[in-house]
Amino acid sequence: MKQIGWATPEGTERYRQRFTGKVPAAHFQHALGLWLSSIGIGTYLGNHDAETDELYRAAAVRATELGCNVIDSAINYRFQRSERAIGAALKEITAKGFTREEMVVATKGGFIPFDGAPPKDIRTYFEETFVKKGIASFSDVIAGCHCMTPRYLANQLDCSLQNLDLHCIDIYYLHNPETQLGKISRDEFNQRLLAAFESLEGAVAAGKIRMYGTATWNGYRNDPQSKDYLSLAEVVALAAAAGGKDHHFKVIQLPLNLGMTEAISLSNQEIDGKKLTILEAAQALGVTVMCSAAILQGQLTHDLPSMITDTFCDLETDGQRALQFVRSTPGVTTALVGMKQIQHVEENLTTAQIPPAPWDQYSKLFEGSEAT
Repeated sequence: MKQIGWATPEGTERYRQRFTGKVPAAHFQHALGLWLSSIGIGTYLGNHDAETDELYRAAAVRATELGCNVIDSAINYRFQRSERAIGAALKEITAKGFTREEMVVATKGGFIPFDGAPPKDIRTYFEETFVKKGIASFSDVIAGCHCMTPRYLANQLDCSLQNLDLHCIDIYYLHNPETQLGKISRDEFNQRLLAAFESLEGAVAAGKIRMYGTATWNGYRNDPQSKDYLSLAEVVALAAAAGGKDHHFKVIQLPLNLGMTEAISLSNQEIDGKKLTILEAAQALGVTVMCSAAILQGQLTHDLPSMITDTFCDLETDGQRALQFVRSTPGVTTALVGMKQIQHVEENLTTAQIPPAPWDQYSKLFEGSEAT
């Protein structure tokens, strides 16, 4: 049976109260009218097999038990298997006494997903799965992998709801829309983005999602002259054109970690003639920020400079220190980290037992740099 409901203010407050005395109050951030954990679980990497499915299921359950109520996935992650593993995890989570209203579930659509495993012939798969069913045409696909037409997004959202076994998804991201900018003009891209947002506003009205946003890799981090650069002000203006002043474009996701600091160090956004970082621009526009790749797919879990160890001396491992950097960055609501091993879940969620670093501690990392 599909889980009915969505994350609510009352539900997420109830979740937060479960951890009173176990984690500092600052571990939970108030955004989107909800209480969200400052650490969220991601589900990107791993083999497309039953063993990895089980690892993600168990990891999501354990993360929830330790104070993580933000779960992030995408339909193309592990050929739809990550969403399905989260769907199984959510059933166990509720069986343990948590409720759907306590969990903030996010997923993404835009890339062409396979079904469980790579097909023998990709063109035939796409033709049988999408073209013959009138969901998308070959000409709709950009760069051989990306599509964001309204009909395609509607299909992908329905597939995600089925995979997750939910009636409603809390946050639905358009996945790396900047992928298309290398192949089409900016004007054409804006028209496609507007149509996609109109479709997602319709999904909100239909009760299939609560809000939407863009999950990006390069778009919000690049120089404005780059082909795949995204202006947040322009994106929000398109959302307003799609949904009016009460539009439901509420969240963005982008990478931030010790090796990719553009979100806080690069003033590449412009609002009212002022140059701002993407974090500053999001705050000015009332957009919540989730940060992906917090430990850069494991690359930041060892051999960090002594400056990092000295700054975050109240943590035991480099992975925890890397995670603390992201969750302590002003303007970040949740630091997302991929976790499929119980030991990593427990190590990372140990970070939640201390507050995010205050600015006078955090800012030592940027002394003498433009970020201060």
